[in-house]
Amino acid sequence: MPGIRLDAASYAVTGREILSNLSFTLTERRIAVIGRNGSGKTTLLRLMAGLIAPSSGTVQVEGMDPARDRKAMLDRLGILFQNPDHQIIFPTVGEELAFGLKQQGRTSDEAAGLVSDLLARHGRTHWEKAPVQTLSHGQRHFLCLLAILAMQPATILLDEPFAGFDMPTIARMSRMFDALPQRLIAITHAPHTAANADRVLWLEAGRIRADGRPGDVLPQFEAEMARMGAVDADTDLAL
Repeated sequence: MPGIRLDAASYAVTGREILSNLSFTLTERRIAVIGRNGSGKTTLLRLMAGLIAPSSGTVQVEGMDPARDRKAMLDRLGILFQNPDHQIIFPTVGEELAFGLKQQGRTSDEAAGLVSDLLARHGRTHWEKAPVQTLSHGQRHFLCLLAILAMQPATILLDEPFAGFDMPTIARMSRMFDALPQRLIAITHAPHTAANADRVLWLEAGRIRADGRPGDVLPQFEAEMARMGAVDADTDLAL
């Protein structure tokens, strides 16, 4: 089964339901999941990635359960977190890039060759021996993306991919994302970053509020956010 499928999937922590009865299938090339802070977007991303399992219902990636078969996900699904420091585990760029390749069964020599080729294609051969701590935040974020691309997954999940970046960095990242052949599913609270998606899902309080083309969903979302901005919009999040 192609794509990512959720069937009546819910997720709860200590009795509090964060995601409720979600059912959809994602097969489009560019997908955005929008919603305000606290709506459950990041929890949904973790559920699709298999980092957590649903409390009820099912999640499938290409017909497999991502929470149960992590190894099978290596060449099917990648995830780019908002904070690169939550993702990087090795001291040098070369080691970080080689790790996923070795997890896929590559030998050390094969992984080293693929890392060198990857860095050369992106004009960053000089990064290979560099300590990760010498890279800027944006460079570390890019390193995490390169580590995902090295493994060539079919789908990449993006958690607020442009948060905290200046305009030139956003422009460079946007061009790169646009050129990627993979299916991209971006989690965002900023509607303008979803304008070019093929499909937009609006998540509100752990449920799908709207699902469709950007031209249909985004005006509804922006109007509701403007309405909430005129009142105490965050009072319900603590309930």
